[in-house]
Amino acid sequence: MTAAYTCSKTFSGYPCCHRQWRHSGHCRFVHGYSRSFCFWFQAKDLDENGFVVDFSSLSELEQRLRQQFDHTFLVNADDPLLEQWQGLHEQGALDLRVMDNVGMEASAALVWDWANTLLKARDGGRSCCWKVEARENEKNAASYADVPTWFNNETRED
Repeated sequence: MTAAYTCSKTFSGYPCCHRQWRHSGHCRFVHGYSRSFCFWFQAKDLDENGFVVDFSSLSELEQRLRQQFDHTFLVNADDPLLEQWQGLHEQGALDLRVMDNVGMEASAALVWDWANTLLKARDGGRSCCWKVEARENEKNAASYADVPTWFNNETRED
């Protein structure tokens, strides 16, 4: 691994609920958490301010997290009750978000992609997100870690 600077930023306070309908235990029931996400960033070179990532420039990412997870009801796209959840959404009883997988592992991978899409477009490959921890509470968390191929394959003239 080549040398890199790293930093992390946590966004918290996203109360939402979900269910894992395939689970044979209590996780099949609707239940909620206040989710949080910790992003780890890296860069080979610091920006003009001496930062890996300027945390004040992550408002677009924070807004996306809020839109997806703040007071929302998350269901899998293949949930057999999807029509009922959509009906309750239309009636204003819940704020529905349909996802491929509502689990914390898949949520970590989803927001990892969001962060890297933002960084690649904005910084042109100078920085990347290499890990996200998605936490449902103080006891339980899942993470996704990978370095985007565009970051590894970046060629820079020094």
